[in-house]
Amino acid sequence: QVQIVESGGDLVQPGESLKLSCVGSAFVMGSFAIGWFRQAPGKKREGIACSNARDDSTIYADSVKGRFSISRDNSKNTAYLQMDNLKIDDTAVYYCATKWAPHCPSGWRFDQWGQGTQVTVSS
Repeated sequence: QVQIVESGGDLVQPGESLKLSCVGSAFVMGSFAIGWFRQAPGKKREGIACSNARDDSTIYADSVKGRFSISRDNSKNTAYLQMDNLKIDDTAVYYCATKWAPHCPSGWRFDQWGQGTQVTVSS
């Protein structure tokens, strides 16, 4: 069973930055597309960033484009989500996910999610 684990969630103030981590097995992190999702209270889960395994190209939702950045370090079996200029509306549980294929899927259809990490942006 694929296992991925997120960490790095915290309470921060608006305008601050935070970096989330997602650790998985070497095979998963090196071979599969990695995505980040978030779910705010009372809202649907939203796909916000994806990294292709083959060429490291990335996709972002409009809500985070220019502020968030997804990356991966295969030597550490880890993917990251760098979040800058955080806003109160970014408050949510953030999930890492894998697609059992190297390319980011259409419709943000991923196959496996981690347990989530809470990010709270508040003054």
